[in-house]
Amino acid sequence: MARYERLSVIDRTFLDIETPEHPQHVGVTMIFDAAPMRRPDGGIDVERIRRYLESRLHLVPRYRQKLAWTPLEKAPIWVDDPSFKLEYHVRHTALPRPGDEDALKRLAARIMSQRLDRGRPLWEVWVVEGLEGDRFALVTKTHHCMVDGIAGVDLMTVVLSPDPEEEIGEPVEWVPEPPPSTLELARDELLRRAGFPFQALSLAREFVEDPVRLAREAWRRLEALGETLGAALSPASETPLNHPIGPHRRFDWTTFDLEQVKAVKNRLGGTVNDVVLATVAGALGTFLERRGITRFQQRRMNIRAMVPVSVRPPTERGTTGNQIALWAATLPVAEVDPRRRLAAIREMTAHLKKSKQTLGAAVLAQVSEWTVPTLLSTATRLAYRSRAANLVVTNVPGPQIPLYLLGARMLATYPMLNLLMNQGLGVALFSYDHKLFWGFMADWDLVPDLRDFVRATERSFEELRRAAEVPSATVRRHRHAPAPPPTS
Repeated sequence: MARYERLSVIDRTFLDIETPEHPQHVGVTMIFDAAPMRRPDGGIDVERIRRYLESRLHLVPRYRQKLAWTPLEKAPIWVDDPSFKLEYHVRHTALPRPGDEDALKRLAARIMSQRLDRGRPLWEVWVVEGLEGDRFALVTKTHHCMVDGIAGVDLMTVVLSPDPEEEIGEPVEWVPEPPPSTLELARDELLRRAGFPFQALSLAREFVEDPVRLAREAWRRLEALGETLGAALSPASETPLNHPIGPHRRFDWTTFDLEQVKAVKNRLGGTVNDVVLATVAGALGTFLERRGITRFQQRRMNIRAMVPVSVRPPTERGTTGNQIALWAATLPVAEVDPRRRLAAIREMTAHLKKSKQTLGAAVLAQVSEWTVPTLLSTATRLAYRSRAANLVVTNVPGPQIPLYLLGARMLATYPMLNLLMNQGLGVALFSYDHKLFWGFMADWDLVPDLRDFVRATERSFEELRRAAEVPSATVRRHRHAPAPPPTS
């Protein structure tokens, strides 16, 4: 039989909600030491990078697969791409002089503004040379239907190595499987649907054997579903960040000392993620005040961040696809005292951990799988159309040891988030090598003052650091040069 794989309901949702204004790919800008990758003429050895990636592609077979659709349900599936060309996906460009970080940010934003071609495997890697300080960058983007944050970390560990002396191995011979025929797909769809009554019969048999347990479990799941839908469909307050967005993006970043962040949470309580959310809350309060919304007005507002939570079991590390649930986290943006702000976040996240929102998301996905595959997509659209959250804040833990690409040490890695309907700002974080890297993605027109939010984030954490009496450390501040308007 021809090999193919159906997308999960969650993975399909990222395809369904994608529009020209809301491309649903995620990415990362990685900065490396250029010296080990220099050619004799001074340029970056892109062909060597391509050969290395080709030698590793067998470890991530999804990256040589493309989308197809079943004939009856029109469900998306993964099939091998017989026309796969690595050169199409691994691209080469250079920054104009002087090659500063502002130019790299503008390039990364423009790359993220362009949708991926659905007729090909849904990923790209841009090798960017000409970065000042004898550095080069890799700007990657991958459709969210392929990876979540944890899967992205697993992919990074496949491509990068803790050994600076990594050699290029021989590529494993790849022969694409033939795509399934329309008749095969139709037959499989009918067989799949025919199996649902037997699953229901098995459930009924379990109910007869232990009705009390199953009734309690059913009630628990209904409660979880109600709690999740209630949180998703209850609108957050309108802010200047929450209006229709366009296709063009701005991107900025900053870097914190991870040990400092841990010292703050050790002294004031909570987790690293609590400190992150308290920092974002403080920055949002300052940012909204600059936009004319006073602290008094903010106290009457309900500002929420959608926080992805991984539900990927340890046994499935290294696999692609999405295994996430979402928390709707209320942010105390009006609180000016950093200690009380963190305490409010700690109380809120403790409540969320005890809530049933994570289970509710799983129930909704399961119901969608059994009934209408687009049910979850429709619910997601309704949630964001009704302003379920003001922004997304996602924090992914990464390796705390240096990683290398063919001897070139990775110096920094800034995550790039997809923006959702009526959300002009998204914040993504990635910890690596004892640093916490922040990536801020924004709509070009809705948030022209993105640099102000970055600075407000740095100041917000400084307030927490001083409140915790943690010794100061250097927080990297980046000058943000004026950028030219985007081109379509």
